Amino acid sequence: MQTEKIIKPPSGYLTLLVSLALLAGGIYALINQYFWLGGITLLLDFVLVMPGLIIVNPNESKVLTLFGKYVGTVKSDGFFWVNPLTTKSKLSLRARNLNGQQLKVNDKMGNPIEIAAVIVWQVNETAKASFAVENYLQYVNIQSEAAVRHLANSFSYDNMEDESAEITLKDGAEKVSVLLEQELTERLSRAGVEVIEARISHLAYAQEIASAMLQRQQASAVISARKLIVEGAVGMVEMALARLSEKGIVDLDEERKAAMVSNLLVVLCGDRNVQPVVNTGTLYN
Repeated sequence: MQTEKIIKPPSGYLTLLVSLALLAGGIYALINQYFWLGGITLLLDFVLVMPGLIIVNPNESKVLTLFGKYVGTVKSDGFFWVNPLTTKSKLSLRARNLNGQQLKVNDKMGNPIEIAAVIVWQVNETAKASFAVENYLQYVNIQSEAAVRHLANSFSYDNMEDESAEITLKDGAEKVSVLLEQELTERLSRAGVEVIEARISHLAYAQEIASAMLQRQQASAVISARKLIVEGAVGMVEMALARLSEKGIVDLDEERKAAMVSNLLVVLCGDRNVQPVVNTGTLYN
């Protein structure tokens, strides 16, 4: 695999002065009818001097090849002169955003989900980006999609079906992002691309199961809420009985305690307002 070689060519300002001098000399020779001298001078200027002048903008580079051989890369911004016979390819070093499209894949448990990721990347090694792959932009797109698909297949959406899962796509956002970034770095290093950041931008159940999963989540939430209410009600009943016994307000036998517990649980656990009932008799008739 080609290794990047950074070169520092000479400044192009002196060469520009030489080019202007040759241009002026060639025109002067033609005016004075020294056609062969003027022609050679202009030919040297337009073929061997001016084509070697290059401008490199900030966060850009020029990849130079000479007759099919990699010469080097100019990464410093400025005005330079290089071998005019080299082929000069511009390659941007700026950070880029890849807003991946929504992919429909199956998670670890086989549930169809929709997932998408945003990836921030930049070219780090110009030689690999130019010569190791056919088209580094297409390579980044395809490999990024493959990495996101593999990530979705490796973890479950949440803990509803896989309760033993330590990392899920929904709840382990930070860890999932780190794993995605590591896999992308491994995949894209061949193209000389550095992954700066990778984040899941969209995550949802597929439309065909979204409604069923929503009902399941609602049912789970209701069960959890009821469980919390019952635990609180039992604690309150226990506290009430203990306080009554401690203060000696009333002496309750087991049957009266059972009735009191039943009434308190109905009041505390019911989801409707309680309708008071006046008991004119006793518990035993």
